[in-house]
Amino acid sequence: MDERLNFERNLLALTSKNPDLCKKLSTAHTTTGKYRFLESRKGGLIPAAVDSIGAARPLHSLVDPEKEAGRILDTISTDNFLILYGLGGGFLAKAALDSNKVQGLLLIDYDLDGIAELFAAKNYVSILGDPRTILLIDPTDTELETSILGAYRPALSGGIAAIPLRPRVELSPKEFASAANTVNNSIDSLSDDYSVQVYFGKRWFANTIRNVMDAEGAVAPLGPVKNVAISAAGPSLDYQLELIIKKRNDFFLLATDTSLPSLLEADISPDAVISIDCQHISYYHFMRGLPPDIPLFTDLASPPIVVSRTPTPHFFTGGHPFTVFVSRSWRTFPHIDTSGGNVTYAAVALAELMGAEKIDLFGADFSYPRGEPYARGSYIHPYFQRRQNRVQPLESLFAAFVFRNESLRLERDPFTWRYETKPLSGYRLKLERLSRNIGARIIVAPGHGSRIDLPATGKCRAHSLSMLSAGKPHSSARDFLRSYSISIEKLPRFSGSVSTYISRLKEEDKDILTTMLPAAAAIRRRENAFSPDEVLEAVRSYCLYELERILTAPR
Repeated sequence: MDERLNFERNLLALTSKNPDLCKKLSTAHTTTGKYRFLESRKGGLIPAAVDSIGAARPLHSLVDPEKEAGRILDTISTDNFLILYGLGGGFLAKAALDSNKVQGLLLIDYDLDGIAELFAAKNYVSILGDPRTILLIDPTDTELETSILGAYRPALSGGIAAIPLRPRVELSPKEFASAANTVNNSIDSLSDDYSVQVYFGKRWFANTIRNVMDAEGAVAPLGPVKNVAISAAGPSLDYQLELIIKKRNDFFLLATDTSLPSLLEADISPDAVISIDCQHISYYHFMRGLPPDIPLFTDLASPPIVVSRTPTPHFFTGGHPFTVFVSRSWRTFPHIDTSGGNVTYAAVALAELMGAEKIDLFGADFSYPRGEPYARGSYIHPYFQRRQNRVQPLESLFAAFVFRNESLRLERDPFTWRYETKPLSGYRLKLERLSRNIGARIIVAPGHGSRIDLPATGKCRAHSLSMLSAGKPHSSARDFLRSYSISIEKLPRFSGSVSTYISRLKEEDKDILTTMLPAAAAIRRRENAFSPDEVLEAVRSYCLYELERILTAPR
C-alpha cells in the first residue's frame, strides 16, 4: 500500500479521539530513518528500531510475531485494562483487542517522527479506531496521569496490567522509566481510592440519598472567621485543655467529632463540630450530646443517625462522586477537601474555606504517644470500659487496639516516646502538603505527638470574606431523587467492552454511571460479581432498591 495512503488512513482513525496528536503527526517527518522494516517468515512487516550505532533491532519475532504476541498475552488475566510500553508493529495490541481480553488499552511511546514512520509503513487502523484504545506519544506526567484516571474504571474493568515491548523500551530507557513511575503512582492512587470504595461505596450511597431528604431546608450562613482553633482527639489534648480554656475567647473553636466528648467533659463548648466518617460508629462521638445551638458540619455521605443529632445540619460535599453530583444537579453545597482521609485534615480545609488567617491545632498527634490511642473522654474509653472483664482488663484492650497495626514502629526523642503507624504518618504527610497550599498559618500546640513540618507563614492570598451557605434547591428532594432513579433505570444496558460502553454514553448518562461506581466497587468485591455486565446490573438493582425505599417511605 502507498505510504501516503497508510499515513492518512491511520491519522483518520485517530483524529476523532485525539485531534491534537493528529495535528502534531501531520507535520512530523516520515523519512528520518528511525526504523527499518523487515519481513517475517509469515509475511508480516516487522519494524526494526535503529540504535545509536546504526544497528537495526527488530521489535518482534521475525518468525511468527502473531504467535509471540499470543504467548505474551496469555500471561495476563482476562477483563483487564492493559498498558503497553511501545507501539512497535502493533501485534500485541491487535492480539489483545481481537481476543477481547482487555476492557481498555493504553499505548505509550516516544519520538513523534518515529511514530510517523510507523504510520507511513503499516496499517494501524483497527487498533487506533477501536474505542478501547488510547495512544499517547511523548506524554507529560500530567497527561499520563489524566489518561489513566479518566479511562480506567476498576469497579468495571477489573485489574490492570502493564507489558513493555522490551526491544523498544531498551532504546529509550529514561523516557519509559519515567512513564512507568508515573503510571505506578497513578495506579497506587487509584488502588487506595478503590480500596476505600470497596468498604464504603454502598454506605456513601445509602447515607447520601437519606440525607438529601433532610437537606432541603434553609440553613443560616456561617463565617468568615480570622482565628480558628481545631481540636483533634490525640492524647496530647488531655494536656492542652487548660490552654484552650485560657485562650477560649481568642478564637473560633472547631471541634472534630472525635474530640467533642473530651471537650464537653471539660465543660468546653466548641463553636462548631465537623464530622466526615460514613460509618455508624461516628454516633459514639455524640453520645454525650450536641448542644442544639452548636453548628454541625457534616458530609452529605455521613450516617443519618449522626445528622439527626442536630436540628440544622450544615451539609457539605467531600470527594464522593454522588455528593458532587447532588451539589451540581440539585442544590449547591460548600465543597470541603476531605482527600486527607481524616477529620483533622477536613477541619483545616473547612477553616481555610471560612477565611481563617491563623489556625491553632490541638490534639493533632498522628501517633500513639506513650502508647495511648486517644484523649481521655473520647468514645473509645467508655466503649472499652463497658467491655473489660477479669480476663481482658482495660489495659489489654487498649494494647490490642494499638498493636493490631502491622506497621507499628517505636519512635523516641529526648523527652518522650510514641508509636507511629503507616496510616497515621500518611495522614500527617497529607496535612503537611495541605499546609503549604493554604493562606492560613498553622500552629501546633506543644504536645507529645509526631512532629508536623509546617511552613512559618501561610501562602499569600486575597482576603476572604466568603460565607458558608447552601444554594437554593432546584426542586423538592423527593422530585430530585425520583428523577435520579428514572435516570438510573434508563441507563443503557452494558454491551461490548467498558471503554466501548462508556464512549457510547451521553454525557448525562456518564454522570449517572460515575455516581454509581463506588457502590459498584463494593458489589464487585463482596458479591462475587466480576464481569462488567454483572457488576453494572447488580449496582443498578441495588441503587434502585435503596431509592425506592426512600421514595415510598412515609414522611
